Amino acid sequence: MNLVYGVKDKPKFGQLIVFAFQQLLAILAATIAVPSIVGNGMSQSAALFGAGVGTLVYLLFTKFKSPVFLGSSFAFLGSMFAAFGGAASASIGFAGIIIGAVFAGLVYVVIALIVKLAGVKWINKLMPAVVIGPTVSIIGLSLATNAVGDLQVGKVLNSDGASVASVYVCLICGLITLFTVVLCSVFGKKMTKLIPFIIGILAGYIAAAIFTVIGIKTGNDALKVIDFSVFKNMTIFAIPEFTFIEAFKGFKAIDATYIATVAVAYIPVAFVVFAEHIADHKNLSSVIDQDLLEEPGLHRTLLGDGVGSMVGAFFGGCPNTTYGESVGCVAITGNASVVTILTTAIMAIIISFFGPFVTFLATIPNCVMGGVCITLYGFIAVSGLKMIQDVDLSQNKNLFVVAVILICGIGGLSISFGKVTLTSIACALILGIITNLLVSKKED
Repeated sequence: MNLVYGVKDKPKFGQLIVFAFQQLLAILAATIAVPSIVGNGMSQSAALFGAGVGTLVYLLFTKFKSPVFLGSSFAFLGSMFAAFGGAASASIGFAGIIIGAVFAGLVYVVIALIVKLAGVKWINKLMPAVVIGPTVSIIGLSLATNAVGDLQVGKVLNSDGASVASVYVCLICGLITLFTVVLCSVFGKKMTKLIPFIIGILAGYIAAAIFTVIGIKTGNDALKVIDFSVFKNMTIFAIPEFTFIEAFKGFKAIDATYIATVAVAYIPVAFVVFAEHIADHKNLSSVIDQDLLEEPGLHRTLLGDGVGSMVGAFFGGCPNTTYGESVGCVAITGNASVVTILTTAIMAIIISFFGPFVTFLATIPNCVMGGVCITLYGFIAVSGLKMIQDVDLSQNKNLFVVAVILICGIGGLSISFGKVTLTSIACALILGIITNLLVSKKED
């Protein structure tokens, strides 16, 4: 695709700050959602700090040639639950999630060494376009339910934890966001075309704020989309509750049995995420028209992801992963400047210390982010389909490979082995690889 800013380009300082803020908005919801889901006292601001530091590590390992942000990985949710569930105290649990992230990161390091020695040609043969294309599509399609679900809820919750705002009000705010992003991206000129997500989120937020103020004034809960009450207890400056601080209290009480439990919970998942790592980088490679598996090399992206996860978990508790939302933002805006990603990482670190900013970002309604995510996740799905546009689907050997991946992925096929779960993406990819190997010897 035609990029406005290439990987090595450096936007002007003012524009750079705006572009970085847009990237931050794109990855924010998912990054801070993981600690919220896991609970047990995990900090959202610490997770944001960890994501920023993890991204810096990734950029260093990839020689500043791969423009993508690393955020909290949802794939390790089950692993984190297992670490806390098997712990006798919260401190041990915090120590466990750091140890688990180290185990996962070491898997990446080992695979990186193998790739360095054996090269990447075997990966390209094992996962050609007919396999990786529909898998990338599944990454986007598997998130479709999340985007549509968010589109219908606000931030104000009742005693049961459900949104009090009317579905229709939330839908209006989400659609305003969606159509603003689309119109700015398609018809926008210069900066407008480069920051469609910021403009879209602001438009949706303003609409939600208007509905909320009217709801407060009239006492109509159905109009209350934004929870402004969180600003009451806001602190101006606060040091994030870093994971390692609590973890140091629990390391002494850890025994071999608990370490084994954590290892079993984390290591298999790391192999699953490895497959998604390849799919993400294949997708990003198609966006920037440069094969990242060759340069800077898959071994470097793996090391960056693995070590970045260790460092990110040390501060924020969450292993990191390259974000499809970040790739989507790069593609839709045409801004692949790695300096933008670097600035985003630094911004995430700085912002994690400032209460007003973190609080404001946290008040952005789900429905508004849902409108944005429809475009981001949709792009991932479409970009995967673009990868197979040169594949001859009139041949059954190709048709069946794509069919198996799409149906298993969209159908949500997942397999659990104790506390380890093969996600639908992993299952679809594995079955796609097997199908491709079975039919690949058939001559064209």
